[in-house]
Parts: sequence; C-alpha cells; structure tokens
Amino acid sequence: MIKSMDALQPLFEEKGMQVTCPDVVQTISEEQLVRLVPRFDGWIIGDDPATKRVFEAGKKGLLKAVVKWGVGVDNVDFTAARDLAIPIANTPNMFGGEVADVAMSYVIALARETFFVDREVRAGRWPKPSGLSLEGKTVGLIGFGNIGKAMAKRLLASDMKVVVYDPAVEVVSQPNAIELATWPDRVEECDFLILTCSLNALNKHMLNASVFARVKKGVRIVNVSRGALIAEHDLIDALKTGTVHSAALDVFEAEPLPLSSPLRQFERCIFGSHNASNTKEAVMRASRRAMELLFGFLGVR
Repeated sequence: MIKSMDALQPLFEEKGMQVTCPDVVQTISEEQLVRLVPRFDGWIIGDDPATKRVFEAGKKGLLKAVVKWGVGVDNVDFTAARDLAIPIANTPNMFGGEVADVAMSYVIALARETFFVDREVRAGRWPKPSGLSLEGKTVGLIGFGNIGKAMAKRLLASDMKVVVYDPAVEVVSQPNAIELATWPDRVEECDFLILTCSLNALNKHMLNASVFARVKKGVRIVNVSRGALIAEHDLIDALKTGTVHSAALDVFEAEPLPLSSPLRQFERCIFGSHNASNTKEAVMRASRRAMELLFGFLGVR
C-alpha cells in the first residue's frame, strides 16, 4: 500500500484526513509501534506486530480503529483489540488469483528448472537439465480458501491431480478432480506440496522432520503463505539429503531472509520477497477496501 500512496493520497485528502507512511522495508518493530501508533486515530496494519502491548499504547493515545491490510492476520492480536473496544477488520479475498499466479509460476519453474538454466546461461554455460512433466503429477494443496481454490484451477488446467488438506473443508465442488485428505496422510503420493493456508497456533511448523520422513523422495515445495508453516532447519536437512528436490519460498521465518541463512546454498531453490500478491491492480483493490473500512469505523463520510 505504501508504494501506492501517490495515487491514494487524494482519496484521503478528499475526506479531510492526513496520512503518514513510515519508511520500512518489511516490518516495524513492536518498540517503534508503541511509540508511533498512539499518535494516530486510525491504523492500517501491514505485516507489523500488532500486539496487545501496541494496542494498549494506542488506546491510551488517539487510536480509535484499525484495519489489517490484506489476508493474513497471524501478526495481529484481534482478541486484544476487541477487548480494548478498538474496532478491527481485515480485507479477505483480495489476492487469490495474483498469489496463485505466482505459485503456479513457481511450480513450473521447479519442474523445469528454468531459473537455474537462466543463471547458468548468464554465467556462460549451456545446461540442459531433465525436467518434470506436470501432467499426471500429484499436488498436495495445503489450504483451500480463496488462494487455494484459485491455485486448484491452475493445477487442474495442467492436468495435475490435487489432494487438498484443509480441516475447514468437508466437500469440494469437483470430487472427481480434487480429493480431500487429513494432514499429513498421503504426502508420500505428492510430487509437489504447496502451502496456501493461513498461519495459526495449530499449524506452525506443520511441515517438519516427521513429515519429511514420509514424503516422496524428490518432492518439490512451494510456500506463498507464511514462513513459519515450515520448520526451516528441517527443510534444510531435507534439501541436503535430497528428500526435497527443491523449494520455491516467497516467505520465510525471518524476513528479509538473513544473509547467513543456509537456505542460500541450494542452487535449485527459488526465493521471493513476500511479494506474491503485489500487482498494481490487487494493491489498489485491497487498499481501497482497507480505506473504506477505516473510514467507516471513524465515521468519515
């Protein structure tokens, strides 16, 4: 949203509101937020730690309402906000197609190693790795919300088999094409594991050493959700042994990815910058919705 402020500024001004955007790469620390948030009537939250302590500080100051920009809410203590009588909402169903587009590009890239070929050709070499055909391959799709459903459409269009893991889903509209399973049953059948679910207290590190011990050797992993869904130290071990062929990670447990991360040593892996939802159209869509919600909370007409 911050990069779109030039376009959004007039919308705030027309409502007689002043807006401030901090200079930040990915997130602001809790300490900074405790000092910053009380100065404002409204707060549109990104990926920053919206903790009870921050909300308490805001309540003592000017803070009257908050909106979480985007879909993921694992960084927001909704209970604390509500206990403090601070109106709060998020903006779901904004990025399904955009995130699925990136996830599908990762699936193809991991299958055909196009990213590796690009690097090698740029270095003066002429590699010809044997790729993996998508048709007939099985995908374990973890999460079947807005993004997961959009992802399934793309996978089925590539004639892939889809096994869905989502405890909130009891039936699917295409039972002949999509099968439901309980995590981690049937992971040994999957050629790809794709994470599109939200992060919560129950699924943190759901992809861990015990699961890697069961997967098909050479499985490829795509994560466009949250880094903490994967125990990175266990993923590193699985990459070292070849249990996992490669991984495409748009998100990490620590962001930005530390320069010291052992993940950087694996040439077959692809790294993103928590950017899968970022298109001009999607950002404006989510930003306008976040503003509508905030204006409503603040009684701005």
